Amino acid sequence: MPEAILLQDVESLGEKGAVVDVSKGYLRNFLIPRKLAQPATKGALAEAQARIERQEREAREFVERAQDNANLLNKTVLTIEQQAGDDGRLFGSVTNQDIADAIKAARGLTIDKRKIRLEDPIKNVGTHLVEVEIADGVVATVKTMVVELS
Repeated sequence: MPEAILLQDVESLGEKGAVVDVSKGYLRNFLIPRKLAQPATKGALAEAQARIERQEREAREFVERAQDNANLLNKTVLTIEQQAGDDGRLFGSVTNQDIADAIKAARGLTIDKRKIRLEDPIKNVGTHLVEVEIADGVVATVKTMVVELS
């Protein structure tokens, strides 16, 4: 049976990049015309191995950058000014978007507002700890001080 390198995930065979044994007819008549696989020649195997190594290296570098950004954000103290009443309640509220904008202004990091874990918008003056998910499994805690606009 010839070997094939999967170019995309195939439900019954495996994931992208896997080397699988398939029949000649299945490879020639189904997988190749649909660009799901290519024959596993020496050059194609070397190329697939290089692609896998590059993807692993990029994933490692991404996690390292995310960890560095998380360490930077753990040291960050954001100050957000809002109008507030005499009792310390804000006239508006501080939302995920406000925190994302403050992070962008303070550190130059673009954080998706959906990655900011804020159960309810902040409605009181004070110090709040806000969790920010940088990447899967990498979470930073940002100290956010909401002060009255002077």
